[in-house]
Amino acid sequence: MAVKEVRKIGDPVLREKSKKVEKIDESVMQLVKDLTDTLKETGGVGMAAPQIGITRRVLIVNVDNKIHVFINPEIEVLDDQKIKSDEGCLSIYSIKDFNVKRFSKVRVRAKNLKWKDVEIIAEGLLARIFQHEIDHLSGVLFMDHLDRKSKQELLSRVNDIKLNICDRGSI
Repeated sequence: MAVKEVRKIGDPVLREKSKKVEKIDESVMQLVKDLTDTLKETGGVGMAAPQIGITRRVLIVNVDNKIHVFINPEIEVLDDQKIKSDEGCLSIYSIKDFNVKRFSKVRVRAKNLKWKDVEIIAEGLLARIFQHEIDHLSGVLFMDHLDRKSKQELLSRVNDIKLNICDRGSI
């Protein structure tokens, strides 16, 4: 099992733009395995390569307990309607209770592990997951979509968690 450390807010890799994958090779296969093992261990619904420190345009999504791989995903908005809903992120200590506006319906085009074109139309929660994970590939965190006051509150909670982790580490 290749469970990797989930990179946390403040790690510069989370703010980098990911590079396109040019072909499926052993490094891409290993990346997908590491993402899958890490996602299963953490219980998340989606994960992008930068979250485990790799700046490649690869993400995975867990749909009905089946992992789907998307390489070089591109997103297209299909409905201008935005829905505000609670969002969290493994890279932000799984903090929730912050509402983010996301488009309600999107189309995602990508390659799969066989380098075949895949396309999915996603609505609701699945559309939110894709927008969130594709944001990671562009160095964007969900907190970037928050208003100033909410962002300050989130950062305050992050700092409290970091202080708590440091305090436990010095015992």
